[in-house]
Order: sequence, then C-alpha cells, then structure tokens
Amino acid sequence: MADHIDYFYTSTSPFTWFGQKPFAEMAAKHNKEIHYRPVNLMEVWKVSGGVAPPQRPPMRQRYRLLELQRIGHYHGLEIIPQPDSYPANPERADCCCIVLAKQGKDPGPFLFSVGEALWGQDRQIADEAILAELLDKAGFDGKAIVQESKDPAIVEVRSANSQAATELDVVGAPAYVYKDEVFWGQDRIAYLDYMIESGRDPIT
Repeated sequence: MADHIDYFYTSTSPFTWFGQKPFAEMAAKHNKEIHYRPVNLMEVWKVSGGVAPPQRPPMRQRYRLLELQRIGHYHGLEIIPQPDSYPANPERADCCCIVLAKQGKDPGPFLFSVGEALWGQDRQIADEAILAELLDKAGFDGKAIVQESKDPAIVEVRSANSQAATELDVVGAPAYVYKDEVFWGQDRIAYLDYMIESGRDPIT
C-alpha cells in the first residue's frame, strides 16, 4: 500500500494556499507522508493546455475572482483577489521548499505562509528578504535556506518535478497523486480522502 502522496504545486497559486492545511490534515489522518514537489506551472500548462489568468476569456477571469473570494470565505481566509504583488515569480519560494524537504523538514507551514503573504497581505514573495523572514518565522534559518535554494541542483529538481507531473497527466496545480491517480485542485481533497479511507483501487 502506498505510504505517500505526491504533491505537485506552485507557491503562488491561491488554490495551493487554500488547500495546504486541509491537505496536510488529511494526509496526517491517514499517516501518509507528503512528497512536496513544486513545479514550473508554465511548463505544465504547455502540455495540458492551461493558460495564465490574464490570457483567459473575460468571463473566466471574472468567475475566477468570484471563486477566490468564495473559497477564501469557506476556509476562513481573508483574501485580496487582485493583489498588486501578483503575478510573482514563484521559483525561489518553490526551491526553498525543495531545500526544506531535502533536509527532512516539513515545508508545509512555510508554504502556507507564502500564500498568506501574497494573497492575504499583498507582499512580494519573490523578494528574498521576505522569504527569509517567513522561513525564520517558521523556525528555519531563512538566509541559509534562501542561499541554498539557488544551487543549480535544487533548481533542477523543480524542473524534474514539472516533467514528472506532465508524465502523470497532472493538469495544473495543486495536484495530489496517490497510487498514480491524479486529483487536481484543492476541492478534490475530499475525493482523495475517500479513496484512502475506502481502500478502493486507483482509477486508470
């Protein structure tokens, strides 16, 4: 039986922020280890056909703003639907998560704080000083982790994650993969919970 869940995400996705705590709680309930695997979402979208929000039809852009507020209310999170700091480059934050995972530490609290900084406080999460601050608050050595995140080998892990995601038919982020079955979106956590709880075979 699989003892882990592969978690494909990007730090700047508001849906990653919405789903982080519910997903971590669900995984802990079932004693499943989370493999944090941040991706370059643009590379995934090149294969899956996704496009950035500004490139979507106006009605889809308007619906997205509605959804952000609706889901935020549901999770008790105050969200700024159109922060001035978005879009932001997620690479450094993503790579900091890779460093934490490499060190055997839980990136979850830091990842949640990145989403909160961007979507709840309109802070520029591509700023290394802000990332170091968030890491420090999560109990880590912020400056050291930010520095290590620039290692080409760490950056390559993110690229490899993106390739792995497309090979698994991950459509976007966040996505949770258990026994090679993909659950795309934070609103699919309940379905993943049911799969693990019921012990059903993966659908292929």
